[in-house]
Amino acid sequence: MFVNEQIRAREVLLIDADGTQLGVMKIDEALDIAAQKKLDLVNVAPNAHPPVCRLMDYGKYKYEQSKRDREARKHQKLIVVKEVKLRPNIEKHDFAVKVKSCRRFLESGDKVKVTVMFRGREITHPEKAQQLLKQMAEELDDVGAIERAPKLEGRNMIMILSPKTS
Repeated sequence: MFVNEQIRAREVLLIDADGTQLGVMKIDEALDIAAQKKLDLVNVAPNAHPPVCRLMDYGKYKYEQSKRDREARKHQKLIVVKEVKLRPNIEKHDFAVKVKSCRRFLESGDKVKVTVMFRGREITHPEKAQQLLKQMAEELDDVGAIERAPKLEGRNMIMILSPKTS
């Protein structure tokens, strides 16, 4: 946004601080009017013919703009991906604890990456991990949905669950 002497047009359409049009005039005249009213001349529509300039307190305008931006950022929800790691030969109780933590993550609005890690020769039975991830998805069906189906990546099988939008 160009302000005061940064404006390079010869003629501009000037709008007063209260929104009334003052008409098309030379840039020098517009700068004089801005100086008399102790305001800044701000180019609000540089691509128009002639460019549209407005009289305003530019410092106050920038402050209000940054305040609106901060407020908008405050209301944004940052989506975090939480990770839960399992082994193929996990016990029932340990599995229930992992399901409970996944449920908590999904209910708080975070995505969950469920990883089954293989060690040694466990990799020869990927169907165990597939079954484990399928069971996890079924138990969390009420709060989460499968975003990425179970897939073998190196020595890990990974599935991503995202929270269900109600």
